[in-house]
Amino acid sequence: MPSLIDIRRRIRSVKNMQQITKAMKMVSAAKLRRAQERAIASRPYAGMMQRVLSNIAAAAVGSDEVAQLPLLQVRDEKRIQLIVVSSDTGLAGAFNSNLLRQAQRFADEHRETDLRVETIGRKSRDYFKKRGYNLSGEYVGIVEKPNIEQAREIAAKMIDRYSKAEVDAVYLVVNEFKSVMAPNLVLERILPVDLPEGKGETIDYIYEQPPYELLSELLPRYVEMSIYRAMLESLSAYHAARMAAMDAASSNAGDVIQTLTLNLNRVRQAAITREIIEIVSGAAAL
Repeated sequence: MPSLIDIRRRIRSVKNMQQITKAMKMVSAAKLRRAQERAIASRPYAGMMQRVLSNIAAAAVGSDEVAQLPLLQVRDEKRIQLIVVSSDTGLAGAFNSNLLRQAQRFADEHRETDLRVETIGRKSRDYFKKRGYNLSGEYVGIVEKPNIEQAREIAAKMIDRYSKAEVDAVYLVVNEFKSVMAPNLVLERILPVDLPEGKGETIDYIYEQPPYELLSELLPRYVEMSIYRAMLESLSAYHAARMAAMDAASSNAGDVIQTLTLNLNRVRQAAITREIIEIVSGAAAL
């Protein structure tokens, strides 16, 4: 049976850990608010771009020039590029493990293809590098403060590879922010671009430039926005997962402290009872 000193030392250690987890929860809650605002603010822009692309696609039906755009060319997927957006740090529950499990499942399903992996975040880089995958690029330290220039750099690399037929498809796997309690794991193809079909009534715009020129300018912007939104959504989902994990850790620490306190009282009561028995036995012997 542990001594009173050992139990008190362990209680003190767990209390110190609980203070750390509570502080980390508060930090993640503050960061989540700012990241969530940025992620939600980017959604209307992405939705508007999809509607514009849908209307331009409807106006360009049957155009041979549009059909020849490099980013719209559909090829057999023999060479695949996978972009994995994870976090740089852990302590966020199953945030990274679920993401990497989905990416690994995708890699297993495409073993017969030439698969290249582009990692954003230290966790995904370490995971795939440890397993000997062909890393076409890695980005560490950018997920905490994502900006459009970083997304534009990654998008330019993907567009260049696809336009030169070095890869036949580009997929993106990311944790999308859904709610504080549960992220939404998304696996989507960003190249070739699937022009969204118009839903309901389409607006007949009068364009100054022909649809070919508009799409040649908008399609790269669409790819950039897809990657930038993925980084914003991943950051929001990460802080939400970390806040939930630290809240659960603080609650578990409270349960451990309560259990240890009960054990402390029992050990102390047993020690007092034993001393009383010794005193009574000594008095009876006299």
